[in-house]
Amino acid sequence: MGVAFVSTPEELKQFIEFPYRHYADDPVWVPPLKMQQKELLDTSKNPFFKDAVMAMFLAYDSGEVAGRIAAIHNHAYNRHNNENAGFFGFFECNQNQFVANLLFRVARDWLKIRGCTRLLGPMNPGLLDEIGIQIDGFEHRPAIMMPHSKRWYDEMIQNAGLKKEIDLFAYKVTSENVRVDRMDRAFEIVKKRTPGLKIRKVNLKAFDEEVKIIHRIFNKAWAKNWGFYEVSQDVLTHLAKELKMIIDTDFAHVAEVDGEPVGFSIALPDYNMVFDKMDGTLFPTGFLKLLWHRRKINAIRTALMGVVPEYQGRGIDALLTREAIVNGLPRNFTSAEVGWLLETNTGILRVVERLGGYKEKTYRLYGQPID
Repeated sequence: MGVAFVSTPEELKQFIEFPYRHYADDPVWVPPLKMQQKELLDTSKNPFFKDAVMAMFLAYDSGEVAGRIAAIHNHAYNRHNNENAGFFGFFECNQNQFVANLLFRVARDWLKIRGCTRLLGPMNPGLLDEIGIQIDGFEHRPAIMMPHSKRWYDEMIQNAGLKKEIDLFAYKVTSENVRVDRMDRAFEIVKKRTPGLKIRKVNLKAFDEEVKIIHRIFNKAWAKNWGFYEVSQDVLTHLAKELKMIIDTDFAHVAEVDGEPVGFSIALPDYNMVFDKMDGTLFPTGFLKLLWHRRKINAIRTALMGVVPEYQGRGIDALLTREAIVNGLPRNFTSAEVGWLLETNTGILRVVERLGGYKEKTYRLYGQPID
């Protein structure tokens, strides 16, 4: 049994492909596109790595891959938070505590050499990617850009010495429990409080300008949230270009007050309803499956949302959420996932609950001193 630093194309292939075998018997796991995973980990193509470095490790048991982990030194996070933390990400492991302990040890050692004093995670690899370990709701299929975990991970990670830092929630709103009457009343109240408020659809014909607006709002809106760091324009543009083909303007909106953008919400059609019919590849048959099954998508997920601080607490976030739900109902979209939401953000949690939402899944982030 041992651990290897990923340094060859074959080892990178093993790192990427381990989850496909690891979750082969899990009926709700959704295989991500392998080409997307390869690009995510490519430090020369993913702009996240312009301001971060990463090392990937594989654990072997009797010659077979038994687990994986990445150690990530995110300079942007440390500058913003005035500390020297390191992150772990992409953690997957067989049900073997010794293997898990070994993976976390090598991640800590690599980060310690770089001067890091605290281990946090998982982030895969950054704030705009999949983050957290799922700790409940395992019977539910994950929504697009949300992780799915083995049931034993929470106990295994804590046995390796890490403790809970914060939980993130995913809320579900369905056509059966949505409170349309409350949404309509909230709409009227918020409009009276902020007369110049207008909710408009994202303009895909002015895509670059819209991305700049969303970037500016995001960094202002999230500045005081746990784990925040200033996301660069390059990182957000890269993500936006990846998502442009699946963005539906019925579910993507900008809030303006007297013509000035103050908030946004990007909800995505849940393409995981398509990807779970595929094996992580587009060719030779995956692309045809994508074209066929995407017509049957009937769920959305609010992936990104933000309101600038001076307009927070006025209900604008509720109106942005309402807009996507109301637009989806006539099109037979029967459910919406809102999340992830920080457990400490009680304001938005109450807003979603008043709309009829209920907590369906919880994701956990962990921390540990590096001594």
